[in-house]
Amino acid sequence: MAKVTQEMVKKSGVDLNVLLDLLIKNAAAELTTFYYYTILRANLIGLEGEGIKEIAETARIEDLNHFEALVPRIYELGGKLPDDMKVFHDISACPPANLPKDPTDVKAILQVLVEAERCAVRGYTHLCNMTFGKDHRTYDLVLAILNEEIEHESWFSEFLGEGPSGHFLRRGATSPFVGKFLK
Repeated sequence: MAKVTQEMVKKSGVDLNVLLDLLIKNAAAELTTFYYYTILRANLIGLEGEGIKEIAETARIEDLNHFEALVPRIYELGGKLPDDMKVFHDISACPPANLPKDPTDVKAILQVLVEAERCAVRGYTHLCNMTFGKDHRTYDLVLAILNEEIEHESWFSEFLGEGPSGHFLRRGATSPFVGKFLK
């Protein structure tokens, strides 16, 4: 636990309890999204689904990376994850990314994927606004996650025909923005 870190965050005007609550809820969202994306990805089959599977896999792995990057900051700030996985699931900042009723409906799966990303973009934008100029380490972390979540949303929205995003599938390493927090 980093006592001076906590002190500096409090002195900057950030409500440490609110910040920790949001970080824990977003960590829950990342881990549960990783789980739900595993199921969604497995159901992306056929000619339509196979083209989306690699992008869903990249987003899935990056969401796990986001969880892994958030956990140290939560503990640095004096927080902790719930002891019960069911409780952790249920406090998620975003609703479950459940498989649609028709698991063969690729467009419905894409809609679930894009809505999950939009929820994440909203949450990390809020965290950025809360920590900007006040808690530099948390801001840097949530901004990095936000950058990746925006790309995920862009990928899925393109497949839904909402227009071009200018973003391309990553080649090579995942989490180009968050990677520095995983070392």
